[in-house]
Amino acid sequence: MKLRLLVVVVCCLFLAACGKATKDEVIEDVNKKWNEAKGYELSASMEVRTGAEPRIYDVKVWHTKPDFYRVAVNPQGETEQQLIVRNEEGVFVVTPALRKTHKFQSEWPKQNSQAYIIGTLADDLMADSKAVMTEDDSTYTFELATRNVDQTALPIQQIMVDKKTMLPTKVSVLDESLQEQVVITFGEIKLGVQHTAKDYEVEKFTEKEEKKAASADVVNTDFSVYYPTIDWAHTKLTEEYEVKEDGNSRVILTFEGEKPFTLMQQPIQYDNMVLPVFSPGDPADLGYTIGAITDHSIQWDKDGMTFFIASTKLSKEELLEVAASVQQSSMK
Repeated sequence: MKLRLLVVVVCCLFLAACGKATKDEVIEDVNKKWNEAKGYELSASMEVRTGAEPRIYDVKVWHTKPDFYRVAVNPQGETEQQLIVRNEEGVFVVTPALRKTHKFQSEWPKQNSQAYIIGTLADDLMADSKAVMTEDDSTYTFELATRNVDQTALPIQQIMVDKKTMLPTKVSVLDESLQEQVVITFGEIKLGVQHTAKDYEVEKFTEKEEKKAASADVVNTDFSVYYPTIDWAHTKLTEEYEVKEDGNSRVILTFEGEKPFTLMQQPIQYDNMVLPVFSPGDPADLGYTIGAITDHSIQWDKDGMTFFIASTKLSKEELLEVAASVQQSSMK
């Protein structure tokens, strides 16, 4: 009798162990579900905590295999919108209110993981053999390395997956102190949804959004200077001067020291047409806007202004760090 009871207990323990999915099994299931869908639509909210005040954005994503993407980013409570579109012609960042379209010859989002694109999240999980999985009754939680351009400042991410649906519910991107800096909370995710190539045409978006923006043009009549608020002990502002050309003003700030760079800024000049402008490099998410980054420069538009930072000494991560800190303020 005792032997029979022991056999039953051992069998139960064996079955229980067999029924518990391993980390590799869960990652494989997630990768198949997120990456093998012919397309999807999703909505999410994104909270960015890297500035003085948290900023919240509504994000909507379309993806159709193999390489069509459309990401719409709206600050909550505002009408200003930015679009990232990948189609057969390339990658575009569209800012309708500013009447600006930047075109990139880029592999985005493949080489630059984005927390709101579930395919790249699955790739992140597959890429990090040291990822750690924990679980409770309803959720798998993975802690792993990021693969975005800002991985030095934001090296860690946590991905939470619902056990029933095997879909992501939340992603937290953490700094070195394990403080949440970017939080993505997913709403509805519809797998299997496909759109036609026409739905990803940039002209369609710009034409539609241009009508909305036509009566609400952004005009910066007061040229207030913006400064980086990042505090690098051995890098200081050494020169500030204004250049006027054809009635336009440009302010140039020179910072020297261990991490030297130059920041240029000027009001945006508006046209009546939205024409794509070729931008070298890759799209760069600054939290509050999307810019263009290369090995030695970063450019972006915000608040009716265009900004450009150049440096032969800063890394891409440091360029992003400076750009994300730029705001309308006085130097300390």
